[in-house]
Amino acid sequence: MPLLAIGASFAMEPSMSTQPLSNPDQRSPLLSGMYTRQQLAAELGFTCDTLCRWEARQIGPPCTRIGRRVLYRRDAVEAWILEQENARANRARRGNRR
Repeated sequence: MPLLAIGASFAMEPSMSTQPLSNPDQRSPLLSGMYTRQQLAAELGFTCDTLCRWEARQIGPPCTRIGRRVLYRRDAVEAWILEQENARANRARRGNRR
């Protein structure tokens, strides 16, 4: 089989990362506190590309890769949001010092 045919057939298969983990039939108790990149992007109101860029720059919420799937632990995302809030408050305080 030519290489292009293999790549074409692979590209037509549904990607694991597009399947939401929120379906109770697919979600295992182990992954119950996890978001996919798509779910987190929708929850935060950002695009998946923004989360990818943040991951590359190491400025976004911490993530875990399992194969090709990128997952975010809910507790880690909440902690990251609090860090952002605290960091902003600290920057504001530093600017007012004299």
